[in-house]
Amino acid sequence: MARVIVIDDQEPIRRIVRRALENDGHEVFEASDGEVGMELLERAPADVVITDIFMPGMDGIQTLREIRKRFPAIKVIAMSGGDSTGLLDLRQDAELLGALKSIQKPFNAREIVELVRGVLGGEGS
Repeated sequence: MARVIVIDDQEPIRRIVRRALENDGHEVFEASDGEVGMELLERAPADVVITDIFMPGMDGIQTLREIRKRFPAIKVIAMSGGDSTGLLDLRQDAELLGALKSIQKPFNAREIVELVRGVLGGEGS
């Protein structure tokens, strides 16, 4: 079982990811933006952080940079449906900045479970 923090400004996305990962045996915490996510990490570091890229306040790119600086061992997965126009996709940039994997929204529960299992090297299965 891994400790996972899901950071996304959309509550329905957090709920879907949380349910899928809890059903796979993980302990999941939610944050509505990067600042709240960093507060959770400071209280108790996670094994995996799944962060949206486009969010108000501290966005996913800023969050990823901060995690890499302060918690380099944490595995990060970036997710995005693109910017408000649907044209800008920064998932590749996130991977260059240290995210292990990225996923395009919309995705299904099985895809996120497999992605987390993959970055954990099977330890969560």
